[in-house]
Amino acid sequence: MLMTSRRDLLKFGFRALSAIGAGSVAGRLWQVNALAQTPACPSDYKALVCIFMFGGNDGNNTLIPVTTPISNPHNSYANYAAIRGGLALPQASLNMINTAKGDQYGLHPGLVELASLYNNKKNVAVLANVGTLVAPLTKVEYQGNQGSIPLNLFSHLDQQTEWQTSLAQGFATTGWGGRLADAMQSCNTGKLPIIVSVGGNALFATGSKTNPATVTAGQVLGLQGFNTSAASQARLTAVTNLMGFDNGLSLVGASNIIGSSGASQATVLSQALAGGKPLTTVFPNTTLGAQLQEVAKIINVRSALGMNRQIFFAYLGGFDTHDKELTDQATGLQTVSQAMNAFYNATVEMGVNQNVVTFTESDFGRTLQPSGGATLGTDHAWGSHHFIMGDAVKGGDLYGVFPTQELQGPDDANNRGVWIPQVSLDQYGATLATWFGANPAAVFPNLGNFTSAPPAFL
Repeated sequence: MLMTSRRDLLKFGFRALSAIGAGSVAGRLWQVNALAQTPACPSDYKALVCIFMFGGNDGNNTLIPVTTPISNPHNSYANYAAIRGGLALPQASLNMINTAKGDQYGLHPGLVELASLYNNKKNVAVLANVGTLVAPLTKVEYQGNQGSIPLNLFSHLDQQTEWQTSLAQGFATTGWGGRLADAMQSCNTGKLPIIVSVGGNALFATGSKTNPATVTAGQVLGLQGFNTSAASQARLTAVTNLMGFDNGLSLVGASNIIGSSGASQATVLSQALAGGKPLTTVFPNTTLGAQLQEVAKIINVRSALGMNRQIFFAYLGGFDTHDKELTDQATGLQTVSQAMNAFYNATVEMGVNQNVVTFTESDFGRTLQPSGGATLGTDHAWGSHHFIMGDAVKGGDLYGVFPTQELQGPDDANNRGVWIPQVSLDQYGATLATWFGANPAAVFPNLGNFTSAPPAFL
């Protein structure tokens, strides 16, 4: 089934409310000014694919220090193992990677494919200690409740929202993927939205001018239950007429617009997919594998759809590892690694491996110090590490600053290894938006609060 997001039903009211108040007006002003500076439409093809790991992936067991850098003697495997205790992964089980500076890290044992792409293809990069921020924040400022601190830091719902909107304070009705779509929507000539979610109704994909489409992986597109018989066609006509009926009620009218638009988009996509050459790349039989396979199918018919720019949202749950982390995170990361590897192979098959960039997000990181009883886990934290993949990526290297592995150390917000991010989500996204061809100021309202350059992984 393909449809536009049900959030659009609420946006009719939200837009009116968000226009009230000085803060909202100021937010509109920066966006209008930034959009006016958005570069002209390029003629090449590019796509961004976001994979959201819901639950808060534990970055401390995703990327592990092995050698001891001269600049930071705390970042050693021995120090990591001493603090992690029963959650420490054996050094021999890690997938070793090196940075351009010569430091050695280990990726989780489940990340075999991503480690291979990092080491051999040099098309996977790691961004260390990135998270939600309003502005740069020091430990002294955080502990003294000074400066701008993101709201509800350790709440799943709030941090999922902030990662999808890039607004770490206040209320947002649009996601940063949706705002990026707003900035680039005119670059496509087809009728399919520039942004597609294969992971349900996602705030990430909601813009102020563009409406996302949602595609359920593996499902038949469009209205179902109709055939070519006269009676069935009469019912289809009746349904179509109902979606176009205006009874004067705004909510019903909005629902009709969404339903009619979704049905129309489903028809467009179905026709394009029917005429496309089937891909031979084999995807893993997992939820994320099916989602990324659907993304690959849509990219494969980009020309028939009239698409120069596309954005996709996919997801995987199960990363809220308060206990049983050693087994549950292993399953999740292996799923991510295998699905991303298959998707990369599909981009090679389609000849767009230079044109598609895949990246990860998650609620937050988790505490370096473990918790729980016999089945150890970790608690909600803050900064974490993320992956960027594609042949446009300056891979085989680590970007950002790896946090000092010390409880109550300079990067610890409290006393359990809760890393204060050194790279903001705004800076992370700004690099992606710039590569995509948009002015990042049109997408990230807090970007101007950060004076350091965004990470140069593209």
